[in-house]
Amino acid sequence: MVPSKHYLLPAISRILKPMTAKTELLTSKAYVDDLIKEARAATTRIILFTHIIAYDESTERLIDELCAAAERGVVVEVSGDVYTFGILRGWNTLNSDIRKLRFMIKRLRESKVKYRWIGTFGPFLFAGRTHVKWCIIDGIAYSFGGVNLYSKGIENTDYMLKIPDALLANQLVEEHHKITLHDRNAWLSKSRSFDCSVGTVLLDGGIAFDSIIYRRACELAEKASEILFVSQYCPTGKLGKLMSQKKSKLYFSNYDLASGANRLLIKTSMRKTGYGTLYKKSVYNHAKFIIFTMADGKKTALTGSHNFVWGGVVLGTREINLETTDKHIISQLETFFAHHIA
Repeated sequence: MVPSKHYLLPAISRILKPMTAKTELLTSKAYVDDLIKEARAATTRIILFTHIIAYDESTERLIDELCAAAERGVVVEVSGDVYTFGILRGWNTLNSDIRKLRFMIKRLRESKVKYRWIGTFGPFLFAGRTHVKWCIIDGIAYSFGGVNLYSKGIENTDYMLKIPDALLANQLVEEHHKITLHDRNAWLSKSRSFDCSVGTVLLDGGIAFDSIIYRRACELAEKASEILFVSQYCPTGKLGKLMSQKKSKLYFSNYDLASGANRLLIKTSMRKTGYGTLYKKSVYNHAKFIIFTMADGKKTALTGSHNFVWGGVVLGTREINLETTDKHIISQLETFFAHHIA
């Protein structure tokens, strides 16, 4: 189903009145607090996609506001990936976290929130995941970070970008509905891109070995003279090899901070590539961005949900990234790096 005009704000408002508020980088807790504030004031729509969602002390107030918004007539849609059940160890139906999750969904639906699970369970837990994160509240777009909406995800070192731009917000709403439509019909789509006010949005559609984000990271790495790499994982594949040919600084979480499959992935990729990490903080890093500095000193950043590892490309995950030369955004990424990563 193509999204109706009911979901979309008039683009003419953006054309006649250019965006004046600047993009703001919000750390995990600040992101949730800002969602609560803007949801309370929402008048038209709230469209939320999160890879992992749970009902706990970190999300209760947000769920309250989503329900209240829907009850006063705001269009509210929430989607989460079924990977949530794996993270919450939901294979056991007696799990208290799963009981809370089911209560949350029931409450949302009773308040007329449209809730939908995306994805299916398969033999490979990471395969076919929709890893994007975004939230659109009226004319505000939140995206291009990695925050998952549950306690552990919010405790991780991470961020989201808040961009007051009705055109971008409309485009993300359309992408949200494409994912819903494709998932319902078991379709995948080719990776693609579109321009926005602060750069170029890159979208991976879930087809194995087809990642515009990873390809673009490799293209920029080939041109760069210096690279600042931040991710939860060690870079692998062609991108990982390019790092060794450049003046690169790699900051990814040490496997001692991880658990389960993440611990194994980081440990084996470090062993295979021979890379060590400069990240020495005690909090698990879940932020994902690369800043490429060219020979002339100009900088380009990639920031979003992609972990910049070859395994995700092979398995075919849906991802979103922003490619930008916007000095304000890059400055905020560098400030985040100085305060939370270095």
